[in-house]
Amino acid sequence: MDNISINRVPLHSKIRQPITSNQVALPKQSFLHHLHEASVKTELIVSKHANQRLQERNIYISDADWAIVSDKVSEARSKGVNDSLVLMDQAALIVSAKNFTVITAMNRTEATNQLFTNIDGTIVLN
Repeated sequence: MDNISINRVPLHSKIRQPITSNQVALPKQSFLHHLHEASVKTELIVSKHANQRLQERNIYISDADWAIVSDKVSEARSKGVNDSLVLMDQAALIVSAKNFTVITAMNRTEATNQLFTNIDGTIVLN
């Protein structure tokens, strides 16, 4: 025990290496930006069932009308709507705003005396 020796280690300042271009990080995008991109879809998906109904019932919806429906479903989704009824001049659509998917379609004549359940929003378009 008598042979204990203490040696001091000299303090050295850290030597910084130059940063290479491979090490330069790109600015990180905010979480909210990523969340917004993930939650906003630009195009409605038409389910197989809805596509069959559109064909069987000879319902034609123009690209311009689909764009309007898509915008309104996005707006409804941002307000907390999960499943919506979309009433158009030529058709009635049940759309999952949550999944951005058209679930079924019928012409307006068929929709006249129908009871629609399990929807929490309605979009009426001219």
